[in-house]
Amino acid sequence: MTAGPRRIAHLDMDAFYASVELLRYPDLRGQPVVIGGGRQATPETLADGSRRYARLRDYAGRGVVTTSTYEARALGVFSAMGMMKAAQLAPDAVLLPTDFESYRHYSRLFKAAVRTFTDAIEDRGIDEIYIDLTDMPGEARDIAARIKEAVHAATGLTCSMCVAPNKLLAKIGSELDKPDGLTILTHDDVPRRVWPLAVRKVNGIGPKATERLAALGIATVGELAAADLGLLQDHFGRSYSAWLAEAAQGFDERPVVVESTPKSISRETTFERDMHARHDRAALSSIFTGLCSRVADDLKRKGYVGQTIGIKIRFADFHTVTRDLTLPNGTDDPVEIRRAATECLKRVKLEQRLRLIGVRAGTLTPKGEHSEMPLPVQQQFPFET
Repeated sequence: MTAGPRRIAHLDMDAFYASVELLRYPDLRGQPVVIGGGRQATPETLADGSRRYARLRDYAGRGVVTTSTYEARALGVFSAMGMMKAAQLAPDAVLLPTDFESYRHYSRLFKAAVRTFTDAIEDRGIDEIYIDLTDMPGEARDIAARIKEAVHAATGLTCSMCVAPNKLLAKIGSELDKPDGLTILTHDDVPRRVWPLAVRKVNGIGPKATERLAALGIATVGELAAADLGLLQDHFGRSYSAWLAEAAQGFDERPVVVESTPKSISRETTFERDMHARHDRAALSSIFTGLCSRVADDLKRKGYVGQTIGIKIRFADFHTVTRDLTLPNGTDDPVEIRRAATECLKRVKLEQRLRLIGVRAGTLTPKGEHSEMPLPVQQQFPFET
């Protein structure tokens, strides 16, 4: 039995990776900083104790921006942008390498802080969660303010929160007053605060749908709310057009999913230059082993084993292939994962240069609950090399 109308919060850590790095390098506060460089971007400590930082202008390669500080965003540098393009926009920006182990550590800290208030949390990734506040006593703004204070005390980082009647509005609202924002959004606020936004701000309207809506003269959420349903159905089909119409009005009945089993866990990397299977064999082998180890670590950390191991290869011409292999038992062992992934790799003709490689574990079950899948006798040892 709920205490009243739904109160759903979305908590989003502010420029998360960049903010974690600023804890380590506080002298960079207030400067444009881009995260996404390789190990060569590691700052150099000088004899006098000061640091020498890599600059974006010196970057050469094909990587992408992982994240950036708000000062870099003001110069037009955003996540997923090509690093070379970012260098044109902000050549003097500091470039730092990514440190995912550190980001995962702070992710665990902020989520643990929120769990001191409630377990009604839907984990949406390393830097964001939904929280169902419906049954918590008190005013929504006061609860959100206390949660934000707890997150800051646990991590030294700021977050932005929105409390709204549903997940869709909460997600939109957490972006409205960044950084360190606290937003209360109701259905009455939709015309004033949501309708002026670009349609891409609605979670679920991706780049392709945005382009197709633009071709129809629909650029804002308000224009989408006013669009003829028949027109939308002609271009998007009955189901998606119905969702578009409801989303534009701010309606969303999805529950906060407290527990969910992921379908798969994967790790992949895009190379800064195309790699040759033979000439770069040593480097590729090291990277491949590292990906398998990271998948194994993720499985152990989340308490799952995977029974289907797969690989993903993208060639220089962007052609992508995948291969999978089902094991007799689930595993979180990096050696077993590496063996199975290698067997998958043998089924791919590596005649072109490689652009991306990835490793995936699927058919996940909680560790200790997986069942054995018997194999025919001739397949008992499929990974011997």
